[in-house]
Amino acid sequence: MKVTVIGTGYVGLVAGACIADFGFDVTCIDKDESKVAALRAGSVPIYEPGLTEIVTRTQANGSLRFASAYQDAIPQSDVIFIAVGTPTNDEDGSADISAVIAAAEELAPLLRGRTVIATKSTVPIGTGQRLEALFATVAPEADVAIVSNPEFLREGSAVRDFVEPDRVVIGAETDWAAAAMRELYGPIEERGIPVLVVDRSTAEISKYAANSFLATKIAFINEVADLCEQAGGDVRSVADAIGLDSRIGSQFLKAGPGFGGSCFPKDTRAFVTSSERLGIRQRVVSAAVHANEARKLHLVQRVADACDGDLSNARVAVLGLAFKAGTDDLRESPSLFVVPELVRRAAEVRAHDPVAMPAARETFSGITYGETVAETLDGADVAVILTDWPEYRDLDPETMARAMRTNIVVDLRNTMDAGKLEEHGVAVVGIGRRDSLDDLAQVPQPSFGQAAE
Repeated sequence: MKVTVIGTGYVGLVAGACIADFGFDVTCIDKDESKVAALRAGSVPIYEPGLTEIVTRTQANGSLRFASAYQDAIPQSDVIFIAVGTPTNDEDGSADISAVIAAAEELAPLLRGRTVIATKSTVPIGTGQRLEALFATVAPEADVAIVSNPEFLREGSAVRDFVEPDRVVIGAETDWAAAAMRELYGPIEERGIPVLVVDRSTAEISKYAANSFLATKIAFINEVADLCEQAGGDVRSVADAIGLDSRIGSQFLKAGPGFGGSCFPKDTRAFVTSSERLGIRQRVVSAAVHANEARKLHLVQRVADACDGDLSNARVAVLGLAFKAGTDDLRESPSLFVVPELVRRAAEVRAHDPVAMPAARETFSGITYGETVAETLDGADVAVILTDWPEYRDLDPETMARAMRTNIVVDLRNTMDAGKLEEHGVAVVGIGRRDSLDDLAQVPQPSFGQAAE
């Protein structure tokens, strides 16, 4: 079976490389010739653990190829995945599927024989029907089946999620298309992983419903964290207590700066707008979206409050810029809001991230970068933990206390061992920890702008 994947972003490149690693003949297409050249040379443009090794291995054995021209692969394909971007439409929050439509229009004249066209891109409900009408118009002689095959990948563990998923969802309207897709996922199904064959609309809804539900859990636990701070509770223990309930589960109950990345913000907005177009209001998901947006407003103020309300003379160290650990992706990261606001309020902002600094240098202005964590913390009045990288969790408290000018850490991920830090005189302001705020009141406030002793 010959497979073509259109698009070499997170979804397309991971899917193409992993399917090639299953033993299928795969060509990944990208219109960016420089990107194709880099991939052919073994240079993977995204940080994703394990991906470079698979790309290298499958190119070496000939099962994976890269091309920039559709005609190099489409006519020979049995299954074509469309895995291009579907960004948010700024006007109404809907998903912009213009790249999906453009790909379909370009490949249509090249089709030969029976072909499955599978959408890997996250697309609004009804997109499969729209593509079906498009092919009936522009390629009426083609024997085509439109399938929805949503991805459920997490950045930072996308390779593992593809080869060891919780489930595979195939939305097909014909038996032969479903059979072709099941053949592709045979190596997964053989291991006992569920492969669900459903209708196309159900598959499209499933993707949005899954991400919206998980985003709602995050928004919920963040509001519980606010309650804990006022009532004297600890949100981590609350999360343990409710997460042990088998009806709820412990995942996505970690309080922090809110959900971000390439999926949750985009997909929750699109789920709301696509539902509204069908006359259905998603009140719960809408509330989660609004709660997540409102949370951003509190992040910088939390840093300022830790410094007696004034950052004008403060040196701020920001640890973590990617939206989460394990990736270099800045899309919808809390840093996109927090860093510019800190630059506006603080005397100096210095930042560090283990892998995202190249992207950050193209994104942020007005900040400097520490090549190491120690360099970033040197002389800082307050450190802000924005990403839960292990490098920050494992920082030596004594070294941290010596490096900083004023020992205050605002841990927006609850990733640090607050007890150990506080033993070394470092005050920790966490999320949903009333004791952190009480302890901070006992710490002498900084004399900003003075030389470190």
